[in-house]
Amino acid sequence: MILITSKSKIFKFNFIELLKYRTLIKMFVKRDFVAFYKQTILGPLWYIIQPLANTIVFTIIFGKIAKIPTDSIPPFLFYMAGTISWTYFATCLSLTSNTFTSNANLFGKVYFPKLTVPIAHVVISLLQFFIQFILFLFFLIYYVYNGLDFSFSLKFFLIPLLIIYTAIISLAFGTLISSLTAKYRDLTFALSFVIQLWMYATPIVYPLSIVSNKYLIYFQFNPMTIVIETFRGIFFDKININLYDVLISLSVTSFVLIIGLVLFNRTEKNFMDTV
Repeated sequence: MILITSKSKIFKFNFIELLKYRTLIKMFVKRDFVAFYKQTILGPLWYIIQPLANTIVFTIIFGKIAKIPTDSIPPFLFYMAGTISWTYFATCLSLTSNTFTSNANLFGKVYFPKLTVPIAHVVISLLQFFIQFILFLFFLIYYVYNGLDFSFSLKFFLIPLLIIYTAIISLAFGTLISSLTAKYRDLTFALSFVIQLWMYATPIVYPLSIVSNKYLIYFQFNPMTIVIETFRGIFFDKININLYDVLISLSVTSFVLIIGLVLFNRTEKNFMDTV
């Protein structure tokens, strides 16, 4: 008697295999870019319009009307720094969370590492971030020209690490949610609402320094708190976090990433029965 069993492991992340399919990742990036802007008039200009509009609205509502402090940072730069960092994460999370439901037909036809799709989403969102980051630097230069105290430091070399960490956070939660939405479609409709609530639970329109000590524990378990605060701190020397906060953030992200990959691998085996 011959017994045929699956060799798939509970936790599987084959980095070498993903490298072999790097050309496929490039094709997915090109596909997503063309599909998203094919029928738009302004095309990639939306990458600039969206953060600029959000920053203006936040500056008027939270800066002028609500008069929320911004740690002595010019309000416009304060909100734009938070907006572009959050937009990168939210875009990656939204795209990644629909991995199985949006690619069911493709997944059922041919084998390839399913993680190539979420990785492609992270790459295409990175293009958006770079365009918005250049926009942020343009306004930063404008404020420096008009008297803003600013100096270059070695902290600027932390930006690539911060981008990579943001991508990992989005992959962690994205793979987790995509595995759940393959079976529970209600999560797809709730995701946009959850992302919106998550944004206000992250110090984007307010500094972490005004948060009461009894609520800080909730912000410590929010991985995006570290990202937003560190990104601002790199440019404005206003970091309200410490090593303990970083360790908690890394622990949460690692835990969610492991759980997400485990569920992603399990869903990959039988998703055609549920999608």
